[in-house]
Amino acid sequence: MRAADPAEATDPAKAAATAENTGDASSAPAADEPVVAVKPCEQGLPTLRTPLAFKPGELLEFDMDAMGAKAGRLTMRVQRPANGSLPVVVEAQTNTLFSKVRRVRGSATSYLHPKTLRPSRYTEEAVENEQRRKVNVDFGAQDKSVKVDYQIGDRPKGHFDYAYDKDGLDVAGAIYLIRQLPMKKDLPVCFDVYGIRRMWRMTATVVEREHVSLPLGEFDAWHVAGTATRLDRPSQTRDVHVWITDDERRLPLAAVGAIDLGAVRLTLSGVKRPGEKPMEAQGKEDLKW
Repeated sequence: MRAADPAEATDPAKAAATAENTGDASSAPAADEPVVAVKPCEQGLPTLRTPLAFKPGELLEFDMDAMGAKAGRLTMRVQRPANGSLPVVVEAQTNTLFSKVRRVRGSATSYLHPKTLRPSRYTEEAVENEQRRKVNVDFGAQDKSVKVDYQIGDRPKGHFDYAYDKDGLDVAGAIYLIRQLPMKKDLPVCFDVYGIRRMWRMTATVVEREHVSLPLGEFDAWHVAGTATRLDRPSQTRDVHVWITDDERRLPLAAVGAIDLGAVRLTLSGVKRPGEKPMEAQGKEDLKW
């Protein structure tokens, strides 16, 4: 497979130059930055496939690479439905080596509608370099609002009000919705997504069907490639690539994106699904990009 190398998919220099503001300053563009409206989605997301490719009890494990080195582990677990929602819990922790650059331990929960997979709420709690961060996001289906309440350390609580165009998602739940798309070459994908206290417009395309080699095994997968543009500051963009298996499981094999430090890659390393034999990386073959 010849897919997007992380260095090509997301340029670290560009990522650092356009890193999002993580403080409490206003999200408004700088005085000398022209305000350019982000192009709206031409249409909403297509009707999702049924039945769901996942169910409560599914656990996905990922290796996390950053700046060209192994940085830690990330897991995604589907919980049992509760109060009309299907919770998905994501947990991440950096390893000892990467902790010398940035220590992160945290979890996030996306509360998805069991059928539409649109979120009603998203919560996040993390400790980064000994500083605690908390976020609560409420999605309003009627008025397409996104209300963000957050607190960083002992600073005063902050609040943002956003709105989304046709579909509003969060970064965790978006992966599960993408797994249900009716994949085909050149399928357009467009939605608004919450991430790092901002709203981004993800405009992507199903590029093609590719063969992917992982330590976990050999797979045929759909490659989804796109660009996330920050709604309130269109000069900030992130290239994003995701590979989803072309089978009934629709497993997210890998994802390439960016943080302020540069390119980040997640690679699926373990799968546990109810009623199925667990899949674990054997270390026999490297990821071939």
